[in-house]
Amino acid sequence: MSTVLPLIDPRPRLRAPQTASPALQKLGKRLRHQVGRAIADFGMIEDGDKVMVCLSGGKDSYTMLDILLQLQKKAPVSFSITAVNLDQKQPGFPEHILPTYLESLGVDFHIIEQDTYSVVSRVIPEGKTMCSLCSRLRRGALYTYAEANGFTKIALGHHRDDLVATFFLNLFFHAKLSGMPPKLRSDDGRHVVIRPLAYVAEADIVAYADEQAFPIIPCNLCGSQENLQRKQVGLMMQQWERDTPGRIETISRALGDIRPSQLSDPKLFDFLALGASGATAHADLQAWHSSESAIGDA
Repeated sequence: MSTVLPLIDPRPRLRAPQTASPALQKLGKRLRHQVGRAIADFGMIEDGDKVMVCLSGGKDSYTMLDILLQLQKKAPVSFSITAVNLDQKQPGFPEHILPTYLESLGVDFHIIEQDTYSVVSRVIPEGKTMCSLCSRLRRGALYTYAEANGFTKIALGHHRDDLVATFFLNLFFHAKLSGMPPKLRSDDGRHVVIRPLAYVAEADIVAYADEQAFPIIPCNLCGSQENLQRKQVGLMMQQWERDTPGRIETISRALGDIRPSQLSDPKLFDFLALGASGATAHADLQAWHSSESAIGDA
């Protein structure tokens, strides 16, 4: 399998603040406010943190890096930023774009080179979704680099719509109420992952990236797969937003307002104690089944 990326116009620049349009200034202010609020709400960045900003070359990670660099200048705490990209050796990948762009910003950066593309292409049959293996290999490479270089936080570019979509993916396809938290500790317990764009709408990121003319590098490895469950959920969400503007924001706010007593998980809420007299212990499942058998024998 050989996927060749199209040629990209390498425009390694950010629009100068003094030439920014009023619309861009207003949008930038909203994004800074939303990212700052997410950082404060979830304690994402602390004094002395070394933040590894994972940069893929897509609109989300470019926007995340840009906003974090702006906030860093006036932040109430001191923290460092290093942009890190994983070059997965996908055929046709324009290797010069990110280094040129990052050098123009004067930001500290590192390019990890690891041929995960060949592994995914060899292991996953033609036509099957690659995201699971690809993301696992990518995560492993990034975590390894973070640990080796003493980074205290790993920043990923998932936005509000990603968090909502993940909730519905787990609901529809995995029968569980869970999502993509704004902050988490990795499964091995060694890394803290943050998502500073947790409150930011994808539409705003699209508009901001376009205004800033970020040199976008598309990922044809996974983006071209039409049978992804996430793509199905995304289409559903787009239709909802067209029919009822503001619905995704409402759902996003609901993810931060959980009422355990209004759901059905006895591990989160003590339903056994609710309304119980306390005189006798509750019969367990086996006892109730025994009663059922007794009725059948009568």
